[in-house]
Amino acid sequence: MRLSLLGSTGSIGTQALEVAEQLNRTGTFPVEIAVLAARSNVQLLEQQARRFSPQAVALFDPAAARDFRQRTRDLDITVLEGPEGLCEAAAWEGADTTLNAVVGMVGLRPTMAAIKAKKTLALANKETLVAGGSLVIEAARQNGVKILPVDSEHSAIFQCLQGSPGERAVKRLILTASGGPFFGWEKERLQAVTPKQALCHPNWDMGAKITIDCATLMNKGLEFIEAMRLFCVTADEVEVVIHRQSIIHSMVEFRDGAVLAQMGTPDMRLPIRYALTYPERMQSELPGLDLLACPPLTFAPPDLEAFPCLKMAMECARIGGTSCAVLNGANEAAVELFRREEIAFGRIPELVERALDAIPVVSAPGMEDILEADRQARACVRRAAGS
Repeated sequence: MRLSLLGSTGSIGTQALEVAEQLNRTGTFPVEIAVLAARSNVQLLEQQARRFSPQAVALFDPAAARDFRQRTRDLDITVLEGPEGLCEAAAWEGADTTLNAVVGMVGLRPTMAAIKAKKTLALANKETLVAGGSLVIEAARQNGVKILPVDSEHSAIFQCLQGSPGERAVKRLILTASGGPFFGWEKERLQAVTPKQALCHPNWDMGAKITIDCATLMNKGLEFIEAMRLFCVTADEVEVVIHRQSIIHSMVEFRDGAVLAQMGTPDMRLPIRYALTYPERMQSELPGLDLLACPPLTFAPPDLEAFPCLKMAMECARIGGTSCAVLNGANEAAVELFRREEIAFGRIPELVERALDAIPVVSAPGMEDILEADRQARACVRRAAGS
């Protein structure tokens, strides 16, 4: 495999490089890193470039790209920059697989570039399918591109569906959610949550934006929409349950009443590994799941009153069109304001709801409609927050 890794300095990206090194050590599934791409973390990207010797790197921030060129004048490496550079990295001729692990709406165009270049797409950028929806799925169909999910929940469903006799055999998809750090909290108590508290996830080691989304349950809402797109089901065929232990990563219920669950330790290297080696399962150095050491496995319904972001996402899933792009763009803007301590935690869902109420929905959007909905949503949130 020759891999183009977008988002190499983030949580998923760094773990993907660990997986690649482990696979290369065993020699059973060699992974060549053809391209590395990041937003602006020049120092870490330089370390990665010197370690993995890619053909090219891409930096979304042009100033960071100039800095990288200065630092690596001794290396024979192509340096790409800006949004177009990220798209060029996604479609790089010297790679056969693209792992899109960038965070946010910025990942949509590179996803489309990889699909149009007919790359196998390992997808960890959920915003691609939340905002891009049917455009992405249709482009993948037309180009014969298989989308391999990297999110642990969607990887779990994908694994459970292996060997399924067809879509009509599935009754529902059951997404599990840890409930985040504030499970059981009442809505009033959540108002005083600080960024430091929201960034303490009980089970998973993830980037800041996704961790905060887990705290609001918006992450599960985005995954709800993503599951619909990936597996071609309706909103009524997807359910969310709180599973605090994060041992069962998701389940599939079939029409005959059977339920298949994928279990494992809460370690993102497992679904990353499966996406890279699919359909094979290679020997791993990671510790297996010790069932005798597991705590009791519990399940509960989500509290949609205390965590309205999940409810709004489920409603947008039913509405469709550009509503999902508005939801995602407004949430990204609100989370960034919260991280900068410019708004309270409880204002995140309030601002997202305001954007959803204010921006008209385009029912059958093209790419420009989606990008415009995202722009309007962000602007609406900033205006409402007074920033």
